[in-house]
This record gives sequence, C-alpha cells and structure tokens, in this order.
Amino acid sequence: MNPYVLDFGQIDKHSLPLVGGKGANLGEMTQAGFPVPSGFCVTTQAFRAFLEQSPAMSAYFQQLDQLQADQLAEIAAIGRTIREHLAMVPIPGHIQIAILESWRRCGAAQAYAVRSSATAEDLPTASFAGQQDTYLNVRGDEQLLKAIRACWASLFTDRAISYRAKNRFDHRAVLLSVVVQQMVFPEVSGIMFTADPISGHRGTISIDASFGLGEALVSGLVSADLYQVRQGELWSKKIARKKLAIYGLPEGGTVTQDLPESEQEREALGAEQVLELAKLGEQIKAHYGSEQDIEWCYAQGRFYIVQSRPITSLYPLARVTDPLGPGESPHLFLSFGHQQMMTDAMKPMGLSVLRTLLPFGKPTLRAESRFTSAAGGRMFVDITKLFTLQPARTLFPKLLYNIDELMAIGAEEYVQQDAFIRHLPKAPGLKKGIARFVGPILLRSMRNLWVADLSKAEQKVSAYMKQSLQLGASRLAGLSGPERIMRLQEHIGSLMLNIFPALLPYPLPGIISFRMLHALSVRWLGDADVAHVLNRGLQGNVTSEMGLMIGDLADTARPYPEVIELIRHGQPAAFREQLRHVHGGDVFGQAWDHFMKLYGMRCPGEIDITRPRWRDDPNTLLPSIDSHMRSMQPGEHRVKFAQGAVEAEAAGRDLLARLRKQPLGWFKAKLMGRLLRAFRALMALREHPKYLMMQNFGIIREALLAEGALLVEAGVLAQADDVFFVSLDELLRLTQGERPETLPQLLRQRKEELERYRTLTPPRLMTSVGEIITGRRKMTDAPAGALLGTPVSAGVVEGIARIVMRPEEAKLNKGEIMIAPFTDPGWTPLFHSAVGLVMEVGGLMTHGAVVAREYGIPAVVGIDGATQLIRDGDRIRLDGTRGYVLVLEPHA
Repeated sequence: MNPYVLDFGQIDKHSLPLVGGKGANLGEMTQAGFPVPSGFCVTTQAFRAFLEQSPAMSAYFQQLDQLQADQLAEIAAIGRTIREHLAMVPIPGHIQIAILESWRRCGAAQAYAVRSSATAEDLPTASFAGQQDTYLNVRGDEQLLKAIRACWASLFTDRAISYRAKNRFDHRAVLLSVVVQQMVFPEVSGIMFTADPISGHRGTISIDASFGLGEALVSGLVSADLYQVRQGELWSKKIARKKLAIYGLPEGGTVTQDLPESEQEREALGAEQVLELAKLGEQIKAHYGSEQDIEWCYAQGRFYIVQSRPITSLYPLARVTDPLGPGESPHLFLSFGHQQMMTDAMKPMGLSVLRTLLPFGKPTLRAESRFTSAAGGRMFVDITKLFTLQPARTLFPKLLYNIDELMAIGAEEYVQQDAFIRHLPKAPGLKKGIARFVGPILLRSMRNLWVADLSKAEQKVSAYMKQSLQLGASRLAGLSGPERIMRLQEHIGSLMLNIFPALLPYPLPGIISFRMLHALSVRWLGDADVAHVLNRGLQGNVTSEMGLMIGDLADTARPYPEVIELIRHGQPAAFREQLRHVHGGDVFGQAWDHFMKLYGMRCPGEIDITRPRWRDDPNTLLPSIDSHMRSMQPGEHRVKFAQGAVEAEAAGRDLLARLRKQPLGWFKAKLMGRLLRAFRALMALREHPKYLMMQNFGIIREALLAEGALLVEAGVLAQADDVFFVSLDELLRLTQGERPETLPQLLRQRKEELERYRTLTPPRLMTSVGEIITGRRKMTDAPAGALLGTPVSAGVVEGIARIVMRPEEAKLNKGEIMIAPFTDPGWTPLFHSAVGLVMEVGGLMTHGAVVAREYGIPAVVGIDGATQLIRDGDRIRLDGTRGYVLVLEPHA
C-alpha cells in the first residue's frame, strides 16, 4: 500500500487520519456499495512531506498560534504570505510519481474534481465544510498537480485560519488530504439532508435540486427546487426560478450559462426520481447511523453520490421514555431551562436532580420522571399527554404567556393542529391525578385571595419554610454511602410534593390578583399602566431584599479603600480570608457573613445544583457589588425602593378614588381594594418557594460533594466534583461498590460532551422527532428596524447597551441598559445598577420581569438573539410599554 496515495477501494471510516473526513466518507461509501464515482486520495503523509520541504513553515505556524478568530486583517496578511510561499515549494518527486500512477490507473482521459479533505472535516462535532477549495473539470497531469498544490495551500485561506482559531483547533494538527474523483457531468445536481435542517424534523428528507453542476447551488448563485419526503411519500415541493447553471467545458474548467426562459421553472426532478433519491438517502443514513448532509448528482439515468457528511447543526433529540404507539403523534417537549430562566447546559448530576425533582410520571419518589428527557445538556418536559384534556389545549398556552411569549405562541399553534390532536396518546387517570394535586392548591388560593386574613401570610410562610428546612437537614444528618444517596433521592423526589401544596396558595393569588387588577383597570378606567406602578416596592420579597442587601454591602465597603480593592482585584476564592488582613475588613466581614447566612446557597443558574454557590465561590457576586458602587450613590437603592412603595400606595389610593366616582363605584372600589391588599401582601411571597428550594439544594449539594470526597479517598474518583458527571442512580451504584473499568473514560467523554453542548442554543419547544416549534410575534406599531419582544415593565429609557453574558463579567456603569441572555435570582444584584433590562427569554411573570417592575426599571424580554443583534456600547431606546428595542447610535 502506497503511503502517499490510496484508491477509494482501500479507504474506510478508519482511514480518517490519512485521508480526512471527506476522503474517509467516500471510501466508506464505496466499500458499502453506494454509487460513488471512482477516485483516489492524496494522503496527509504526502501533505506533511510537502510542508517539510519548507523550513519557513515552523515560524509561520508560530505566528498562526498567536492569532484570534476576530483579527481579520492579521489573518489575511499571514494567510496570503503562506499561500504565496507554498506556491513556490516543489512537490517531492516520489509523491508526484505516486499521484500520476493512480491517475493513469483511474483513467487519464477522464475529467476530475479535486477537493481538499481536512482531518478535522466532516466530523460529528465540527463540519469544517467549505473551509478549503474545490477545483472542477480538471484534465491532464499538469492541471491535476496544480490543483493538488492549490488545495494544499487552501488550508491557509482566511476563512480556514479563522475557523480553526474560533474552534480552538491546533493549526499543526489539522492536516490536509486531497480527493481526486472522476467528474460526473450531471443534468441535475444538489444537496439532500436526511433531516430537515431548518425545523430539525428527523422524519423529513429535504432535497435541493438544480440544473447542471452543484457548484451553482453550493455557492449561492441559483435558487433550487425544494422537495420534502416524509414516510416514503412526496410531502411538499417548491419549484424555484433557476436562471443559470454551471457546466463543464471539454478543455477543462467550467462555464456559467443563463438558462432559457422555458427551462427556468421546469421541475428539476420528477416525483419518482425524488422518492428514489430519498430512499438512497435513508440507506446512507442507516449505514452511518446518523443524519447526513449528502451531495448528489443525476446523469444518464442514474444517481451518483459525491459526498456525505454528518449534519452537525441539529439539536439532539429529546427521547420519549415509552415507545411511541402506532400512528401516535410526535411528543411535544418544553424546555425547562426557558421556564426557569437558565438555558445553559448542565452536568449530568444537575439534570438527574431535576428529573428526580419532578413529581409526575415516576413509580417511586427516588426515580427520575419518565416525562422528562435530557437533550443537549438541558432538561425537557414531555407535556403531550396534558393535551388529551381539551381545556388544556386552550389554558396551558395562556399560562405559558407568563413564562415566554414565543413559547406560548408556538405551543398555541401546534396543539390546535388536527394532525396532533387526532393522534394523541391515551392518558388514563390524568384528569384525576391533576385534580388531586392542583385542586387543593386552587381551593386554598381562592380562600387567600378573597377571604383570608392576609396580615399573617408572610409569618405562616416563613414558619413553614424554617420547619421544612430543619426537617430536610435532619433526615440527611449522619448518613453516608448508599443510605445517604437513597435518602437524598427520596428527599429530592418529595420536595415539590411538599413545598408546592404548602406554599403556592400564597403567591398564586398574588399573580391572579395582578392579572385581575390589570384587566379591571383597563375595563373600568381605560388605564393599562397603573398595574405596573402597583408592582413597585413590594415588601418582603426575599429576592428583592437580596438585591437591596447587595447595595448595603456596597455601602459598607465604600469607606474602606482596601476592601474596595479586594472586591475589584482580590482573589475570589480567598476573599473572606483576605478581609481579615485589611482595614475595614472586620466591619465588611460581619455584613458579608450575615448575607451569606441568608443567601450563600444562591448563585446565577442556581437550578443547576452542580454550580458553585456564592459561599463556595463569590466570583459572580463581587462584580455586582463593584457595579453598585460605580453606578449608585450611598443609600440610593433603599431610597428608590422605598419611593417605589410610596408611589404604589399612592397609585392604589388614586385608583380606588377614581372607581368610587363611577356607577356602582362602591362595589368596584371594594372589589379592587381586596385585590390590591391581596396583591401587595401575597405577590411579595412569589419567590419564597424557589428560595426554600434553593436552601434545600444547598444541603443536597453539600451531601453530594461529601460523598464525592469519600469516593476520592476510595480511589474511585480523581476529584470530589467529578461526582457531578454521574447521575444519582450511577452514584448510588458507585457507593454500593461497583467499580466499572470504563469510569474514567466515561467521565472524560461527558466532560467533552458538556463543552460541545455549551455551544448549542436550546429550543423553547421541540418534538420527539426533533422538529423545533417556533412562535412568531405579530407586528406592532414599533419603529422600523426595531427588535420586537414582550413588554414586561413599563417605561421608556435611552442609554448605552451593556452586554452581560455572565454576572461575573458584568461592568455596569451609571445609566447603562443590561442586555442578557436570561436572568434568574442569582442575577438580581445587577438590577440596581441598570436603568433598563433586555433579555432573550422570559415572560410577564418570570423572575427578571417581576424584579424589574418592583425596582421600577423598564424591561423587554423574549428578543431572540438580543445579545448578538445589539452590540456592546450601542446607544439604544428601550420601550417597556410597547415592547421593543431600537438601536439609535451603533457603537463605532
């Protein structure tokens, strides 16, 4: 076997280091019997030998190592220099001989396509597609060698260098093979995806087709016909106007020709051809075991496959635990992360805890709910069976409007489709199960809303929380090993069953009263704004008080320059210890310890139990204190909050006075008065259930880490927090003595998967066949060019946009508007520093919206891609009344 040139028949999927992703795929398909035009690969060993001809390449690689993906001018300069240099480097003679021997054996009279094939190309996790060059209709030995040299040099095009830098690939580690493949001069060519690349639907084969060579389609010169096949039938087709095509020339090269008017709207493929091609795609997908992006062409009555690579852009599937029944509708999954305002990828233990937490669809308390699925490092909840109840198809989407408008719109449209309703799975006993759980909560909520003494509500809630937490801690005290893990599972599985019935009857009537206040204010007074004013300065909200205490910490630090220096530039891990050695550290330390006692178990992304809490690592908290000192005057946060409460009380009195002047005013004022009292007393308790949950998460996290430390002592784990890369059941088996030899490899694989999952954007809604359900807002009276979202806190503000992807990186200055992917209670410390808030996810009743209203800052949520569409430093107008953001002055 020649080390420099391999025929397709000598290549399979294991040949990737020698022939790259593209070459390995062609060899694999050739050996599997698919209709692949014959050819050969010039191996990476030949490329390496070619580079070794140049003593200058070592210095060039050192320069490449210093580049960042966004340094476009520097990339262009070094790339051009390397390509010009390689054009002068000779191809070693023995490699030329090997290439030309294979070329003659394959057919010297034939025309060839010459393509680059990188070792990091067409991988399941990184496509690299289009990063290197392709040369078509290459004829003769001189053209062939010239094209191969050009392919080698194309490893150093601007786009290839930037792509490697962005994806952190070592420039030396990505080697290049060259694929030399006999040309087929097709009547029609195109691309086939075995899953819909737009919607993600795994049951849809999507085919793009146009006349002539596929380069016109790939390069975007021509629109293609689109055919979609589902379950072996032509499901849809869209015929495009195809104005031109690319054809091969007899002497070599290609020509672009305008198509006659009569040909431009002719179907590129007939129905039988579409189904034949789709069947071939299914066979290729089955061979590889994954969805494929396939380049194909049609010539002289048959199809040829010229490339196949994995589709890397699809979001992983959320799996249905129970197999779908015959003819059953695809199941609909809701993103739990969007509901909880934390869409980052989570480690396996974080997902396992959440799946155990959900109380439905499980045979025992310790089990993970079968109504949940982990996909792409996120948890999704299967809500399909809920819609077997007709009222749920109307009511549930309306509830989702409080969480995320786009999610609500998507669900609303999808669950009303006849095809979905007609094939819903059976759900015996569902109505009774819901009634048993929800019924008592609703009855107590109505009592609290209309008749209960509200003055003792907070006292009752606080007493329950204290008792519940003490009980949970006592149940876990003194345990270790399997007994501790089983008790943990039971405790996690019972949390929602205990907390929700006990606490939800307090904040739920607060939410209902807010909606009724808004609706009745609009109906009776035509006033849509007063309800937002009534939100301000709610007393007793544990999350709002946490934010105010951050301001108190900032004010405590102000008189002490050394403390401020530690906050800004100290070592977060050693912060508390460092305080002992600076002037004012004892004063600030007392305030710090008090804060940690109340809130140390919280952090950004706190629903992920694997994330370090503030008491473990204050790295995400200290920047918030710093931002507060730079953007607020001493005591300003408390004054503003108190002023909000005064304004809310005044707005309430004014509202009742206006109602009394109307017909039946005494009745309207009495009704509204009760709603006002219920709202001010109970809405402040909205965050208490989450607060208690996080207090329990703090206990659970400590127990997991303690068990991890014991496994480190036993030599099972390398470090205690490796425990977060297994599930609860897996951890139980480890504590029971199981010692799988593959554990180190499994942990390494899961850590690599987590890094990949962090690059994915999770969908709000997705079906079990991978279809992403996306809602679309209706146009409003927003200005042209505005970004549309959901208005959640009224008011209009203009200021500098500050993109904050993570709280620990926040550098908010006075008068700036925070643009964030999401916020949860761990982000609350930043709210005082911002004059406005924009989020990519969220709804009227999610955390960021509620806190923004309480603090009286305008907010718009649900703007997809806001952190990319708005640039750091742009001057923007945020309209929290109408729900849009407008860029006024782009940042230079």
